[in-house]
Amino acid sequence: MKELLNRIRSGKLWRYAGGVFPAERKHYSNKTAIGQAIIPEQLVIPVSQHLGESADILVKVGDLVQKGQPLTACNNFRALPVHASSSGTVSAIELRPSCHASGIFEQAIVINTDGLDTWQPRSPRDDISSLDKHQLIDIVHQAGIAGKGGAGFPAHLKLSGKADIEVLIINGIECEPYITSDDVLMREYAQELFQGIEVLEKITQCGQTIIAVEHNKPEAAKALEAFATDTRQVKVVPTKYPTGGEKQLIEVLTGMQVPANGYAIDMGILMHNVGTTLAIKRAVFDDEPLISRIVTLTGQAMLHPGNRHVLLGTPVAFMLQQHQFKPTSQPRVIIGGPMMGFTLPNFNAPVIKTTNCILAPTEAELPLFGKERACIRCGECAEACPVDLLPQQLYWYAKSQDHEKLEEYNLFDCIECGACAYVCPSEIPLVQYYRVGKAEIKTQTVEADKAEVARKRHEARAERLERDKQEREAKHKAAAEKRKAQLQQKSDNTAADTQKDAVAEALARAKQNKASDDDSLDPAAARKLRKEQARAAKAAKQALENEQSQSEAVKEDKAISPVAAAIARAKAKKANNKAEDEDNGKTAAKTSQNPAVAAAIARAKAKKAQANDSETQHESDVADTEQDETAKTHESKASKNTAVAAAIARAKAKKAQANNAQAQAEAEAQQESDVADTEQNETAKTPESKASKNPAVAAAIARAKAKKAQANNAQAEAQQESDFADTEQDETAKTHESKASKNPAVAAAIARAKAKKAQANNAQAEAQQESDVADTEQNETAKTPESKASKNPAVAAAIARAKAKKAQAKGAETQHESDAVDKAENETAKAQESKASNNPAVAAAIAKAKAKKALQQAVKDKAVDDSGHKDKTMAVVKEDVRPKPKSAAVAAAIAKAKAKKAQQQENDH
Repeated sequence: MKELLNRIRSGKLWRYAGGVFPAERKHYSNKTAIGQAIIPEQLVIPVSQHLGESADILVKVGDLVQKGQPLTACNNFRALPVHASSSGTVSAIELRPSCHASGIFEQAIVINTDGLDTWQPRSPRDDISSLDKHQLIDIVHQAGIAGKGGAGFPAHLKLSGKADIEVLIINGIECEPYITSDDVLMREYAQELFQGIEVLEKITQCGQTIIAVEHNKPEAAKALEAFATDTRQVKVVPTKYPTGGEKQLIEVLTGMQVPANGYAIDMGILMHNVGTTLAIKRAVFDDEPLISRIVTLTGQAMLHPGNRHVLLGTPVAFMLQQHQFKPTSQPRVIIGGPMMGFTLPNFNAPVIKTTNCILAPTEAELPLFGKERACIRCGECAEACPVDLLPQQLYWYAKSQDHEKLEEYNLFDCIECGACAYVCPSEIPLVQYYRVGKAEIKTQTVEADKAEVARKRHEARAERLERDKQEREAKHKAAAEKRKAQLQQKSDNTAADTQKDAVAEALARAKQNKASDDDSLDPAAARKLRKEQARAAKAAKQALENEQSQSEAVKEDKAISPVAAAIARAKAKKANNKAEDEDNGKTAAKTSQNPAVAAAIARAKAKKAQANDSETQHESDVADTEQDETAKTHESKASKNTAVAAAIARAKAKKAQANNAQAQAEAEAQQESDVADTEQNETAKTPESKASKNPAVAAAIARAKAKKAQANNAQAEAQQESDFADTEQDETAKTHESKASKNPAVAAAIARAKAKKAQANNAQAEAQQESDVADTEQNETAKTPESKASKNPAVAAAIARAKAKKAQAKGAETQHESDAVDKAENETAKAQESKASNNPAVAAAIAKAKAKKALQQAVKDKAVDDSGHKDKTMAVVKEDVRPKPKSAAVAAAIAKAKAKKAQQQENDH
């Protein structure tokens, strides 16, 4: 920075490469003072008049506006507002021709002026010392000031740079031929120009200010020197085109070049045009936005050339008419100078902020470009280029649209000065090729930027979708694991609850049995009961251990179903009941040798049976109900399997037959017992001396015992048939269990039904054992009356005749019932065989049923054979009957048996 200031203050000037010296022709318009242009009837104010973005429109059609009123508002920092150039009414907001080489239409606000030129209220300032940098920049921004020297870059953006400004250059070169607007401005508004310089110095806090004036403007240089100081120098530079370019003027004043693709502000240098500086002064001090500018109207096609203050938005055609434009055979109007200007395609285009000249030359004065010829590679263009480019190579690359090579050869460093085209002997419009090449590259860059944005957006979307997919998968996986854990926990809880329920039920039963038996049993029976309870507890514990092991196996192997645990518990319980039955049998066998003990056990069992009769019946009903429900469930599930349905039907039929046989045997036994009891009572009433003289009575008693034994055999056969039916039912249940292994609810129901059935079987076995003990006591009691009744033959004969008639009637009835049962069974078997002809499993079950039926028939045949030898058996009985001595214990037993029987009869009634 210090070197830069030293170079500036030394006063030395440098030269830059290239440049040309075209005919100036400035004398057409610099001889007269600046005039005021007439206000047109209609102003066309484009929304965008600068390099950058446009602002938002504030007015609508029909609104009344005043001079200086904002028509648009800044929507961002790069946008500039536009203002009404005069008072009037907004008549239209529409597309109008632009002041551009393309002649494209752009958005514009049309104002019908009222001719009054009424200003909006303003607040002028004489002193700006109270305003800081940011306030001044904001004033410049709101005034809509853009650079008047060429491209129209917003002035406030230059002033807002972050770099420190050491040198401020005010460009008054104006090297373009024909144009004199800056020259006359410096002459007539030198004082206002320095006021604008003060504003810029306050904003930039620069150390040195230079006002550069070209050597061909002596009047302007003289006017500015009157305001020069030590920090403000006026430098007159040689006349050469294009010294007015920013990079060229910096090199002339400092001898330093601006880097390629760089900016002067990066070197600590800020440059503004004199027209821009005057607009800043009026905005800050006079509160006047940029609504007009000085325009040079020149060319031999105009009768009155000169410089005018022209309102922005004034149509070019209106200005040509005011200056008596005389078109030739090929009328031509150029906006700007002959070197950098462009031919205006539509004269209705308005004057804008960057319009500094309206040139109307004649054909002789400024001939049109001739026919383009081939390049002769003379190299004149390279020598004339002020930025040391290779215009010839750029021309070839632009013509072939090789954009990469254009950028490689620094096309964007071209300032479009036109020096190369000016010296080209082939009359090639080189600048036009360069402009087209720049536009194509810019368009390509914009498209590439859009594509990059789209690519990034697409990649971001793809990443988002993939992330969402992964999150969904993770969420679903977590939910599945949670459900799996919940199901496993539920299964574990169910197994644990089942185990707890089984243990609790076993303990409750043990406590209940202990509480009910402790008060009624003697020490021996109590010890036996405690042993049984210990065995039951041991069996329950073993079952619990089995359940736990099975539960662990289920956890390890998912193929094992919780139904297996229920089946195992049922089997263990059944085995436990069987072991208890065997123990009971052994105990009965042992106690049969001791009549006193047997009598005590019988009394205890009688009391227990009486106490538990109602409870046993209730439990049996519940077990049968649950068993029926379970069977219904099995039947509904086995409806698809004919073999299972047939097996269930056979099991039910056999069970019903066994129940009927058992009921029939029990009825016959009860009837025989009643007859025997009647005869025994009658015999007991007869004196002992009479019974001793009648052997027929003993024979009758023997026959009664034989019939009772036959009834017991029939009951045994019925029990055997029931066992066969239970066996087949168990096989069917096993099949159901195998099918129900996948259904925990069915397995649990099966287990409960089996447990209740086993309990009912135990109660029945216990009742049978009590009945056997009672029969033993009754037989022993009957022996005494028989000895008494042996002396009365008439009574014995009567009893024998009654029993014979009753047995004959009952035999006929029994035979009839048996025939009916056999007939129904045969019909059922035939129906089942016809249905099961296509099912091997059912056929096998039918074969088993037939074998069992044959076995039952064999048992019946044996019973008939035994009855054929009745006389022989009775003879043996007669020989064995002997009068026994009377015993007090036997008498007591008989009394107790009678009391028990009387009580049972009362309960039955």
